[in-house]
Amino acid sequence: MTTASHSLIPSRAALMSPSAWLVFLSAVVLLCVLVPIMNLWVSPDHFFHMSDYAVALVGKIMCYAICALAMDLIWGYTGILSLGHGLFFALGGYVMGMYLMRQIGTDGNYKSNLPDFMVFLDWKTLPWHWTLSDSFGATLLLIVLVPGVLAGVFGYFAFRSRIKGVYFSIITQALTYAAMLLFFRNETGFGGNNGFTDFKRILGLPIATPSMRMTLFVLTASALLACYVFAKWLVQSKFGRVLQAIRDAESRVMFSGYSPMPYKLTIWVISAVMCGIAGALYVPQVGIINPSEMSTANSIEMAVWVAVGGRASLIGAIVGAFLVNGAKSWLTVSAPEFWLYFLGALFIGVTLYLPQGVLGGVTWVRHKLGLGDKA
Repeated sequence: MTTASHSLIPSRAALMSPSAWLVFLSAVVLLCVLVPIMNLWVSPDHFFHMSDYAVALVGKIMCYAICALAMDLIWGYTGILSLGHGLFFALGGYVMGMYLMRQIGTDGNYKSNLPDFMVFLDWKTLPWHWTLSDSFGATLLLIVLVPGVLAGVFGYFAFRSRIKGVYFSIITQALTYAAMLLFFRNETGFGGNNGFTDFKRILGLPIATPSMRMTLFVLTASALLACYVFAKWLVQSKFGRVLQAIRDAESRVMFSGYSPMPYKLTIWVISAVMCGIAGALYVPQVGIINPSEMSTANSIEMAVWVAVGGRASLIGAIVGAFLVNGAKSWLTVSAPEFWLYFLGALFIGVTLYLPQGVLGGVTWVRHKLGLGDKA
């Protein structure tokens, strides 16, 4: 009897299939080995040379892909649509930006230890919230803590009040918009509408050198791959199965003896921290952070990435981020006046004809052709 009962318990699925591990390792080699070689050591006139512009673009999109993974965890796997994740992305960026501004030292226009915008506003000392900004270790800690604590406090009260659906989406959007207005004010000490820019060093090393640029690229690629493996492990665990049950039938989860709130709050905080890490990696590569990163349009775009790639598909979220932002990079140069029309049409088209996203469409085609049941 015991043996029979044990045989009914399904064994835990492997994290990834052998073919998936092969693809993953290929991505590691491509991003962390081949791209640096193609950029730093291959001659600029060679066919296989990767330009500095391409490196910067891919690095930026990889930061967005981390945000897409975070959005997929909270929306695709838990059923909570956030329209405010741009806030957590920007907070991580601002924490890193404060450190980079302190690294400028007396090399600014005013030759002062204070950032230039503070000198311009006739500030005499740093505000209290800049106290730890000269410590790289404290900066790394705050990149996690600032978005995490804010998400924890906000999520606790929102989930305790059982706010869900469109109402939750609206209040996350309102929170982000309020924070954006706050950061626009000069007296808050975040650079006003100009934000932070003109970064010169990180860890005392010049930030604009090819080697530092490639180091940041590899760190971003490593963070994206690590976030993917972590998210994959998370959604396949018991915790992840409860999240999906909450998404599909929250009331049944409650009747089964589970309290949804701790699960929703935990994944909400994890998602916010991932966005904060993405923002911190984004700022030194792009060279600027300002309140426009908190705009509601940016948060909505994150949802578009996930919808286009495929909800509840981690690979789909990454694919969606690359597809949409790659198209944006091309269209904003070749036809900037049509970009927003294209984005709106893409979102409507995917919603109507590809409800499971691009990856879901590929899976459907593979199934029809008899190439496999699941991509």
